[in-house]
Amino acid sequence: MKITGLKTAVVEGNFDWTYVRIETDEGISGLGECFFAPGLTRTLHELSRVIVGHDPRDIRSLFRRLQWATSGAGSVAGTIYNAITGIEMALWDLTGKALGVPVYRLLGGLFRDKVRIYADCHAGEGLESLDAVLHSRHASWASSQGDHNQSKSFFEATTDAAIFTPEMYGARAKQMAVLGFTALKFDLDVPSPYGVDAHNRCLSNRQIDYMLSLVAGVRDAVGGGDLDIAVDCHWRLNLSDARKLAAGLEEFRLMWMEDPLPPWSIEEFKQLTRSTLTPIATGENLYLFEGFRPLLERQALSIACPDLQKVGGLNEARRIGDFADSCNIPIAPHNISSPIGTMASVHFCAATPNFLVLEYHASDLPFWDDLLVNMDGPLIRNGYITVPEGPGLGVTLNEEVARKYARSGEPFFE
Repeated sequence: MKITGLKTAVVEGNFDWTYVRIETDEGISGLGECFFAPGLTRTLHELSRVIVGHDPRDIRSLFRRLQWATSGAGSVAGTIYNAITGIEMALWDLTGKALGVPVYRLLGGLFRDKVRIYADCHAGEGLESLDAVLHSRHASWASSQGDHNQSKSFFEATTDAAIFTPEMYGARAKQMAVLGFTALKFDLDVPSPYGVDAHNRCLSNRQIDYMLSLVAGVRDAVGGGDLDIAVDCHWRLNLSDARKLAAGLEEFRLMWMEDPLPPWSIEEFKQLTRSTLTPIATGENLYLFEGFRPLLERQALSIACPDLQKVGGLNEARRIGDFADSCNIPIAPHNISSPIGTMASVHFCAATPNFLVLEYHASDLPFWDDLLVNMDGPLIRNGYITVPEGPGLGVTLNEEVARKYARSGEPFFE
């Protein structure tokens, strides 16, 4: 069996979902999904020359070839791995189809037959559609109301007014709990009138109190019970203020506090993790096993969160998961992908003993479930996804729906 070509398509969801289809001379194809990046489809088509003519079942060998080919582009980390990861995922899907087995079998077999999902609730309201440089846009599926029509940066700081309230957070938590989710995540780094400087990574005491009030709003709405809560800080804090915030959050017994510090802050993460009872999570902006190893071996985090659409692929994720398991650290993959990328993550989670929970980031998208064919109801049911038994990823993209929401100016498997 030989690879004959690589094709791409981009669907405009709440983010750009870039699909990679690898085709062979035996008529078998595999589908993968990449984390968004500027110029991604051009990169993918450049990389196709590296793998065409080779056996797609030689996944690790082809991964090495892609690394060598991109050494000049900085193949230690960075968006080159967004492309390589999508290709590697498609190779797993293709290999599973060729052998007639689901991907989780190739990863070592099941530890669980359904995967727990947590809903990312953003800041108590539906997440906007964001482009490859995190500017909001008006997507075709979005309401014409609100500020979706105004382009602005997701990370643009403002301290004009308290836009978000504990009541908003509580209402969103109730909504997700009714849908059956038993784990939720909320943003804490949201605009408020209490910041002194939007760029120096420092928090005022009033900012900390405000953040704590948002979490209290969630707990007041849904109680303790069986519903787990995590919070995200998007790398905005310094060590001192992260400690203060983590200490204040201890009373809520959170599932974790995510990305309080920049991803390169290994020693600071270690100090923070050891200073608080609040579990500290990070990893979505780390690449390859080598990116996680310093944090894991130093016990500098409580929970590892690789993103399986950019970390380097399922084999790299398996290496990270195995090493984390040996360090007694659970895995909770970051995931903002469509059902295709989500199902690749599901196979990994099913085959990983130290898996905790998997992210879901598209609860406001009206066509998320429609992207798969032959679905009998929603993919996520009562907060879980059942692991599919079909070969490869076990799901098929509904190209009619995907084409309806395809990004203008991008090829669609052409």
